[in-house]
Amino acid sequence: MSRLTLGNVVKVAGVLVFLPLLAYLVLVIGAVRKDLRTALEGLLYAGAFSTAVFVLDPWGPPALLALTAMGASGVRSWHLRDLWLPARPRWWKRVPAAAVTVLEAVRTQRTLPVAGSEHLPSAVAWTRRHADRNRHRLPGDAHRTVLHICQVLDSVIAAEQREPTGDPRFEYELDAVTREYLPAVLRSYLAIPPSRRQERQPNGRSPDEELTEQLRILSGQADALDASRHRRLTADLSTTGNFLRDKYGHRQLDASDSPVR
Repeated sequence: MSRLTLGNVVKVAGVLVFLPLLAYLVLVIGAVRKDLRTALEGLLYAGAFSTAVFVLDPWGPPALLALTAMGASGVRSWHLRDLWLPARPRWWKRVPAAAVTVLEAVRTQRTLPVAGSEHLPSAVAWTRRHADRNRHRLPGDAHRTVLHICQVLDSVIAAEQREPTGDPRFEYELDAVTREYLPAVLRSYLAIPPSRRQERQPNGRSPDEELTEQLRILSGQADALDASRHRRLTADLSTTGNFLRDKYGHRQLDASDSPVR
């Protein structure tokens, strides 16, 4: 694999031109790649550098803070090079695109489950128990909606652990809905005193209406993750079939057309 491509050369040249702003590089990488964790990490380096340069005295300890932020951002940018400096196979190692697709499909089946996925079932179980324990405090069909979301997430997580998709974006969305968004919505609502749950908020909705709306959105997202996984598996099977037909189908036709002696 080689990173010596025109696009990567241009990116590195841009970094060198704007070297004094190196502390912002990780933030830019996270924003461009839409990677929340990387963006938050980059925001830390950028904030430290900005504070040292624009708020504090640019000499003495603040200068050390600015240099530290630049150095840390530079090191992390190198660690994150796969996000912004993608490698490509050398020309003598390249294989046809169809073959790459099949190889990637086989490799995906052998990969380990997404990091942290072993904790996802326990997160769903916690949400289900919390909803059951407080079912009489939830408005309307909120309890039923939470159970539906948990059922769909359990199905997707089990399938993902058996055969990981290898899609970082899919894995991130599944992890976020399961361990962050759904538990946070439930906790936030239950933390509101019962006497205040009918009060209108600045957005015109009461906490009861807000909970119902957010659960509706999360239910749609869980269903979308389930549908996305099924579409991916179907597409992978079709791609493998097309490759096999192109590679071996004509041999079977030749064999069937040959005369019997």
